[in-house]
Amino acid sequence: MKVIGIVGMPASGKGEVSRIARDLGIPVVVMGDAIREKVKEAGLPLTDANLGAISGKLRADLGMDAIARITIPVIEATAAPVVLVDGIRGDYEVTAFREHFPDFTLIAIVSSFETRYARLANRGRSDDSLTAGELRSRDERELGWGLLRALAQADCRITNEGTLEEFAAEARSLLCRVGGLS
Repeated sequence: MKVIGIVGMPASGKGEVSRIARDLGIPVVVMGDAIREKVKEAGLPLTDANLGAISGKLRADLGMDAIARITIPVIEATAAPVVLVDGIRGDYEVTAFREHFPDFTLIAIVSSFETRYARLANRGRSDDSLTAGELRSRDERELGWGLLRALAQADCRITNEGTLEEFAAEARSLLCRVGGLS
């Protein structure tokens, strides 16, 4: 099984890469879905603060690779030849995926703070930060989980500062190449 991981700061373009992967017929497993499910199980609203708190608790209780370990069976259950994993947040998760899936490739999506902040206004998810200060706080929380170290371990990198069309074309090309699609 070929597993392609996506890592990037909040609002960098990970979700768009996932959409493109789905369009190419690649199943997508979103790590954040596991956290959203845990928040729902706790009877809490899906806010950035609750998602962050549950993420932090899972990592504190089960280890920094907890979300990866929760996600691995979901990836395997797809039984697909190529699967994309969206939402890697730390180097421990990268290590867990590399150890479990020998054919693992990590793609980093990189966007400036200003670009990411501008995108949040248009995205409309319940866990999106709406102020620059809240986005900085979210960035700091995720950097504390090893996100910068995970970005540094990427096998490939896409800079997402241009148009959506430019980004989509580059992401599609890279997914086809890495995923062995024609």
